[in-house]
Amino acid sequence: MELEREKINHTLFQNKFAEELLSIYGSPLYVYDGVILRQTIEHITKAISYPHTQFHFASVTNGNVALLQIFRDAGWGLHANTPGDIYLGLEAGFHPSQIVYSGSNLNHAEMEQILDWGVTTLNLDSIAQLQLCCEILAEKDQPNFLRLGLRLNLPEITGDSRIGVHPEEFHAALNITQKAGLKLSGLHFYRGTGTNATTAFTKVIDTVIATAQQLPDWEYLDFGGGFGYPYHHRGIAFDWEEFGRELTAKINQLERKIDLIIEPGRAAIAGCGTLLARVISGKWQGNKQIVGVDTTVANLSVPSVHGGYREIITCQQNPQISYSQTHITDICGNTTYSRDYLGKNCQLPALEIGDIIAILDVGAYGYAMSSHFLHRPKPAEVLVEDYEHRLIRMRED
Repeated sequence: MELEREKINHTLFQNKFAEELLSIYGSPLYVYDGVILRQTIEHITKAISYPHTQFHFASVTNGNVALLQIFRDAGWGLHANTPGDIYLGLEAGFHPSQIVYSGSNLNHAEMEQILDWGVTTLNLDSIAQLQLCCEILAEKDQPNFLRLGLRLNLPEITGDSRIGVHPEEFHAALNITQKAGLKLSGLHFYRGTGTNATTAFTKVIDTVIATAQQLPDWEYLDFGGGFGYPYHHRGIAFDWEEFGRELTAKINQLERKIDLIIEPGRAAIAGCGTLLARVISGKWQGNKQIVGVDTTVANLSVPSVHGGYREIITCQQNPQISYSQTHITDICGNTTYSRDYLGKNCQLPALEIGDIIAILDVGAYGYAMSSHFLHRPKPAEVLVEDYEHRLIRMRED
């Protein structure tokens, strides 16, 4: 989505506007472009024409309530991995029926809390979790309107994963729900995190549908998350239109009407987020520029889990400096941790103390995975829409 990135650059990365934001809210600062977020939501929504499709934002990637409300206002629901995700969704104004839970390893109190909140669609991770859910429902002895589904574990398409139930276990699962007077009506397919190859999803559609048809009361297919985002801007990007065409065509061939659930996470939110930081120090080691900034790697996603690369650009105070005169540059955080690099071997112009850098594409697993490792307080978060801006999370002190 190069057009979107150009628009982000036009608003956030002009030095005057970046300076305005940091002077008001401080540095470092997470900045989200609401216009880009809404454009991305619309792009994904329009890509799947199947009429019985429900989109649910995977809030594991970003749980800021103000951003969740944008998804809610766009007609999306929420995908929750934990009770905490559900709590944030309720705070953002989602109705419990708009929340799909697809998690694992809840204890008795947590499972009971989810049911008490009124969440009606649960994709369960194991036979044991299904048994626990049915036991709690029996204790309550009250009418329910649950849609119960299973998370699929089929190594040939889900890989070597701890998550899910193998089709050989379906019979045992059906016995549990039938004894409880419930239906097992859904199947959840999770491809894995951050997959940009469209064919990784499209080539398994037939297998997923055939597996779901083993459930006699099948009513919904949750084709899950794991949709990637091209952090390397010239790299492979997930093709939502191709995915939507193929998935819609396959489902339209079914003899029964089913509900389709799609759970984009990082694909929907990554590109609207930027982390602004100020240059605190600079030095040269040979031909390499070493730039120290006032943030830390603890404010980005864990590199070993969600990748370490983010594009970095500058918002310089001195517009006379040519951006074409670049140097190999390492961007270093404000700790002595040996791996506190926000970017290595970047091509950037010579930077001065007080200059502003912008770390792109941090909307997913940025603040959500930030931590107090290195004992620095977390930055504030700001929402920007057409140069209007407002604080959506206070800075820690």
